[in-house]
Amino acid sequence: MKSGVSKRPEEADSQPEFGPWLPQASILIVDDEPGMRNFLVRTLEPYCKRIEQAADTLEASALLDTHHYDVVILDNIMPGKSGVEWLGEQRRIGFFADAILMTAYADLETAIQALRAGAVDFILKPFRSNQLLNAVARCLDRVTLLRENQLLRHQLQATSDHLLLRDKLIGHSRQIGEIRETISRVAPLPTSVLITGESGTGKEVAARSLHDLSDRADKPFVPVNCAAIPGDMIEAELFGHLKGAFTGAGSSRDGLFMHAHGGTLFLDEIGELPMALQSKLLRAIEDRKIRPVGSEREVPVDLRFVFATNANLEQAVEEGRFRADLYYRVNVLQLEMPPLRERGDDIRELASLFMQKLSVQLGMPPVPFTDEVVSGLLAYEWPGNVRELRNTIERTLILGRFPAEFHSTQSLLLPGGETLQDMEKRHILMVLEEAGGNRAEAARRLGISRKTIDRKLMDWNG
Repeated sequence: MKSGVSKRPEEADSQPEFGPWLPQASILIVDDEPGMRNFLVRTLEPYCKRIEQAADTLEASALLDTHHYDVVILDNIMPGKSGVEWLGEQRRIGFFADAILMTAYADLETAIQALRAGAVDFILKPFRSNQLLNAVARCLDRVTLLRENQLLRHQLQATSDHLLLRDKLIGHSRQIGEIRETISRVAPLPTSVLITGESGTGKEVAARSLHDLSDRADKPFVPVNCAAIPGDMIEAELFGHLKGAFTGAGSSRDGLFMHAHGGTLFLDEIGELPMALQSKLLRAIEDRKIRPVGSEREVPVDLRFVFATNANLEQAVEEGRFRADLYYRVNVLQLEMPPLRERGDDIRELASLFMQKLSVQLGMPPVPFTDEVVSGLLAYEWPGNVRELRNTIERTLILGRFPAEFHSTQSLLLPGGETLQDMEKRHILMVLEEAGGNRAEAARRLGISRKTIDRKLMDWNG
């Protein structure tokens, strides 16, 4: 076996016909003929990141157990076991690369067998260098487009946050300044980060900033809301699955870990993970390997982990709802996002930003900020934090005026602090009424959790 990292010549950059993904590709060549292996290595090595070769299927199986390859180039006729037979066997136990089958026989039966075994392309001997390079480029394009498509679908399904909340960390308060400084220090490092804070404080924004300032900025950033995925599906969503691994698994599918390969995986609401999955996540973090559902083989992954929670994980550990070893593993560096009510004039800055951008998006004229309204915005508690502020500005644009409670500065100045609590109560009850009593919908509009509404209603009725 020969292995190594190739040094790509400058002229390889001037070959756009082979696609943008070839320079990062890791490829395994399986062929019993030394001459053919040497030809394939000489052809691919100038263009690819890593080339390894195996002289038989046993050697190839051992390599697959320890490394991840983007493409496997496989001869069909070999001693002992044909390429098609070996490929079908590997697919059943966990084979996660695209395969190109080389054959000297262009008969229909071979083509059908190759497709059934899981080959995505095959080339006829003899072939030219460009034919091989184009076949590899097609495989890489296919995998990249498939993953991007699945990732975009996941992001559309998994989040209801408006894109405005993801732009960047807005504000000049001391707390946000400290957050920015910490992010700039830790971003270039491989260290895992735990981001804590109330719902709607911008934990995903901070995670994206970490990614954008890291050396993985040109790789995927994959956000996952662990609380939004059903418990019986979360393992397959995260780690992927093989065809037939469970009812409804009609085809193999990469998980979100593989979609984030090379980049950053952001696991939000980490405290909501089922206990059974917490041990598997711990192993994935420590070993940088995952085992897709139904697979007998682990797959190496290269990831930066960022975690987030609005729960008290220390308390969850004490109550036996969260593994202590996982807590200590994710809590290497903790970044606490401040609630909006503690950020002072950042409220005014954020409100102005939302007003400016949302008015353009909705095609409605901005509603002016009077001194009275600004005082009301600064005095309000904002239980839903930045997300609630954004929703308030959107509702203001639709109605053409700010809610009445933000106009009455006198009521805000009543002694004892009761007025702010009354304002919060009126606001939540108003949104709940607008939602027809649907607490989940009201929570979504307010940008707070359903549990928060349940707790407040119980307090008010109690």
